[in-house]
Amino acid sequence: MDSHFRLDGRRAVITGASRGIGAAIALELARGGADVISIHRTRDEPPVAATVRALSRHYDVVHYDLVNVEGIPALVEEILTRFGQVDILVHNAGIQRRHPFHQFPVEDWDAVMNVHLKAAFLLAQGFGRPMLERGHGKIIFMSSVVAYQGGLMVPAYSSAKAALVNLARALANECAARGVNVNTIAPGYIDGTELGVPLKADPVRYRQITERIPAGRWGTTEEVAPAVRFLASDAARYIHGTTLVVDGGWLGR
Repeated sequence: MDSHFRLDGRRAVITGASRGIGAAIALELARGGADVISIHRTRDEPPVAATVRALSRHYDVVHYDLVNVEGIPALVEEILTRFGQVDILVHNAGIQRRHPFHQFPVEDWDAVMNVHLKAAFLLAQGFGRPMLERGHGKIIFMSSVVAYQGGLMVPAYSSAKAALVNLARALANECAARGVNVNTIAPGYIDGTELGVPLKADPVRYRQITERIPAGRWGTTEEVAPAVRFLASDAARYIHGTTLVVDGGWLGR
């Protein structure tokens, strides 16, 4: 059965694979045999790069700020020209802006929507086209449990994350019969993520969230990453347009 979860000889593009959940995903896919290309905006080489290379896998960095969605088609072409075939796309990069909805700046709304949703579509479109031509590929979006709720003072983030769930369904309707799987992961509250820092800094909110999680604790990035590997593997070849929730039971409460 282990062979169904192997990713040997495959190349994965992961947005935001420098830290947090993205770094854990990069390491997990490398453990499965995949080479990794990280799209992230910082110019430093993250610690996960050396860890991936220690597994005899490639970890390459392409610097780009996904807020600038106009340049994404050219970015995709650059990656395909420079590295060749891309077998797995994981759109993990994210930003957060918190304001009451009646004071939410439109520029913050646009930035969140660009990074989470418009970038997801453009990356899937660019890398998905050759996947469809080959008849094989995996596209995975990172959503959130707030896709099913609303959150507090995060109207752009929750709207974008909800839209990703349906974007995966819509693309799967076109891609499934052509051998390309499009799915979504929805993490709950996860330690080690930049987006969770403000919540953990508020002791009351942190306690309220933790008490509501049936597992009794926040998750770890290492507990999210295997779900991505599963959807990226042949073990999930008959799974299309679904959302795999990794939340410690949060949505069931």
